Amino acid sequence: MNSYFHFFDFKQKINYKTEVFAGLTVAMTMIPESLSFAILAGLSPLIGLYAAFLMGLITAVFGGRPGMVSGGAGATIVVLIALSKAYGVEYLFAAVVLAGLMQFMVGVFKLGKFVRLIPQPVMYGFLNGLAVIIFMAQMEQFKFSQNGITSWLTGMPLYVMGGLTLLTIAIVWFFPKITKAVPASLIAIIIVFVLVLGLNIDTKTVGDIASIEGGLPSFHIPLIPFTVETLKIIFPFSLIMAGVGLTESLLTLSMVDEITNSKGNANKEAMAQGSANVVNGFFGGMGGCAMVAQTLVNLNAGSRSRLSGIIAAFAILTIILFGAPIIEKIPMAALVGVMVMVAIGTFEWVSLRIINKMPKSDIFVGMLVALITILLHNLALAVLVGVVISALIFAWDNAKRIRARKRINEAGAKIYEIYGPLFFGSVSGFLEKFDIENDPNEVIIDFKESRISDMSAINALNKITAKYADLNKRVVLMHLSLDCRSKIKKAEGVIMVTMEEDPTYKIVD
Repeated sequence: MNSYFHFFDFKQKINYKTEVFAGLTVAMTMIPESLSFAILAGLSPLIGLYAAFLMGLITAVFGGRPGMVSGGAGATIVVLIALSKAYGVEYLFAAVVLAGLMQFMVGVFKLGKFVRLIPQPVMYGFLNGLAVIIFMAQMEQFKFSQNGITSWLTGMPLYVMGGLTLLTIAIVWFFPKITKAVPASLIAIIIVFVLVLGLNIDTKTVGDIASIEGGLPSFHIPLIPFTVETLKIIFPFSLIMAGVGLTESLLTLSMVDEITNSKGNANKEAMAQGSANVVNGFFGGMGGCAMVAQTLVNLNAGSRSRLSGIIAAFAILTIILFGAPIIEKIPMAALVGVMVMVAIGTFEWVSLRIINKMPKSDIFVGMLVALITILLHNLALAVLVGVVISALIFAWDNAKRIRARKRINEAGAKIYEIYGPLFFGSVSGFLEKFDIENDPNEVIIDFKESRISDMSAINALNKITAKYADLNKRVVLMHLSLDCRSKIKKAEGVIMVTMEEDPTYKIVD
């Protein structure tokens, strides 16, 4: 069935069949993750499923990136576990609302563009670390709890779980060679489900994690005292959740941009994520953000529009209301196999192939980001550390590039032709280039091949011209921008020459 239609404001053709199948596959993979993290946080399983439905629906309709999937992600709920256990679930709902408001304001003030400052090595480290986390999370399904003690599966239960998982992986791997008309992940889940049901195989199912039957989410205002003390309690958790959620969401948006060779809207996505979290807090959801694994499942299934996300959200709601008895019988091995393939797809294998061509500093940054992601499960911290270190390395490299070519012209004036960016990191090197005591009475400093980048550079110019002025020497500054000339103090004996080639960039205050 090749029916197409235009959907919302994105003028693109959409295939019904592909989007429906992709949405159903995404729903199947979102359920166990939402349940697992809700239980981990000590919450009702339905709170996790409501988050998957509400986040998925609102961001699919209003988000800035078609094809991206959001739900009750572990990255955000992990932040709120301590709050929930110490003060109760109502405080968690309030914190989710506040975090959503913060995210919405980021979009309103158009701060989402700063995701462009994330270097490629940081992206590699983030995705590689995330791939390891996704894989390791699946290993938890090979454990069982008895009398409060958790142990690894052994004997026949282990062989059955492992065999079904490998069968799922094989189907996902080879089915696309037969046809790509139906997502391989969905086919794998159905085949393993029918096999287990038909042969009455005893293995762990979705129902062994928790019951997923319930009703529609209902509106309620979090039952907390509306005081400054309450704000002091929830604000730090909300701030961290907002930061973690936006970081993962905007990184996922960048990843989808790369895969689909198209451009998403970071600010629109921030507002949609924020709105979804506010609604979550008022309708009993645990909040969330973009889900990288489920987004990759969606893209691998062929989805490129908003429709699959909407279908996934309503599929989850339908399962909550009517389909729980069936879905609870789906073998966890099938979902584990799908997520293992997602982990393999998430890992940036190209980063290993080009590692011998990358600068050592980039290799270090990528590995550090991956390690922080894996060890601390804190995606925002990992990315922040990566960006800061990359910026420092960049500043250090550029600080070493400041040069000065010196010569005497026909009139006996000494000319300093400056090369390289002048900024806080290169100021010391710049000041060392001048021989103030022995220079002639007229000195020309030419910035045609340089760039005045910040106030540290302006201050350095003030210092150098003041020292020449103290010795009654005339200084001529050439090729300065209007901004730069207006900020330099008018020290005695300093002349700023306006040239046709003067730059017009702005100075950073």
